Amino acid sequence: MLRPFIGLSVVLLSMSLMVTNALAGGAQLLLDARTGRVLAADHPDTLNHPASLTKMMTIYLAFEAIRRGDLSWDSPVPFSKHAASRPPTKLRLKPGDVITVRQAILAMITLSANDAAVALAEKIGGTEEHFAEMMTAKARELGMPHTTYVNASGLPDDRQITTARDMSTMAVALLRDFPNDYKLFSTRKFDFRGRTIYGHNNLMYRFKGMDGIKTGYTDASGFNLVSAVEDGRKRVIGVVMGGRTAASRDNLMARLINQNLSRAQDGDSLIASATPTPPIVVAATTGSIPTPVHRDTPEEKLVTVADVDTPVLGSRFGNAYAGGSANSAAAAADAMIMGAHPRPLKPIPLNRDGSWQIQIAAAQSAEQAMNMLQSIRRKIGGPLTDRDIYTEAVTRNGATVYRARFTGFTSKEEAQSACQKLVESRYDCVLMPARG
Repeated sequence: MLRPFIGLSVVLLSMSLMVTNALAGGAQLLLDARTGRVLAADHPDTLNHPASLTKMMTIYLAFEAIRRGDLSWDSPVPFSKHAASRPPTKLRLKPGDVITVRQAILAMITLSANDAAVALAEKIGGTEEHFAEMMTAKARELGMPHTTYVNASGLPDDRQITTARDMSTMAVALLRDFPNDYKLFSTRKFDFRGRTIYGHNNLMYRFKGMDGIKTGYTDASGFNLVSAVEDGRKRVIGVVMGGRTAASRDNLMARLINQNLSRAQDGDSLIASATPTPPIVVAATTGSIPTPVHRDTPEEKLVTVADVDTPVLGSRFGNAYAGGSANSAAAAADAMIMGAHPRPLKPIPLNRDGSWQIQIAAAQSAEQAMNMLQSIRRKIGGPLTDRDIYTEAVTRNGATVYRARFTGFTSKEEAQSACQKLVESRYDCVLMPARG
């Protein structure tokens, strides 16, 4: 399975930056889902807690599992003691109770049931912790560099962070990758064991053209909302985070859409990715994951430590040796998004045959890096089928990461072709000569 991995561009949060667990600053974004153009935005990259917007990713991974055949809509989802104990929104089931995948997904969409989210996470990932790693890995794959998941429900945790821009990417992914299954997000109610569960996405019920997607609230996040609206051939995604009340959040979303929808372009398809891969915000050298900061934090406190070098072939993979920059994408890939302490593992022997290699990410352990490489090789096939994979440990400032690379390319052009294939599947890729 894919495990969390690291994008190629990194922004380091300064050690002097003061963080807070209080309500994060408000953020808004309206995205033209046809073109990727941001029609309106206010602090779209401010870190916030996602709250129950988290469940969009939980549901995305469930949709994927159904498509792969690992699950069916009627697959049983048992409730562990851990799942059944999740407060406060829940189906009121006991450990040992069983529901279907369909019931779990509908419970998350309408009731925002935390117990159903955890039960489904355990069904897919074995444990909620492992499932959260899968969620974060998928976030990187989809182009959500500022998002880190540590649970499947959105229950409060300082380490669970996102941005309005990343949430728009998540919404586009659901619309684009699962157009039929996405329709479940418009469910207003469903019957469950003799009772009717009503949804609480109230704006959707009164705003013409709105057909989803998710609300969220915790004390730390404030009132969050992601909305999708279709007007003729226009399709927009709105995100409001950090609202003071549900009503004010809904009213702000309505104004955001009403004032800017006319500027969206007509079309029939959705963008491949809601955003290119912008810099990742990671922890300072203390190793902790950054918590949302107040919106008035001066931007000059953010320190850029690495940028992707000149792109190759107009894509978003970088050439680590294009200009000989010390701040190459390969170096950037070594930074960790997760704040966990690295687990010491015996390094996997390196295989560097061939004159060129490509690096896709860096992981927290050699095992994660190799699992990721194997999974991507199976998924992409083609130019990666016969390539060797390896990882090497790199330790900086006491933190160890493991570079994940494909090797054995006989020419730069051959490596570029493989990189292009990876980019088309929304993976990052760094091109470099083998060092022997």
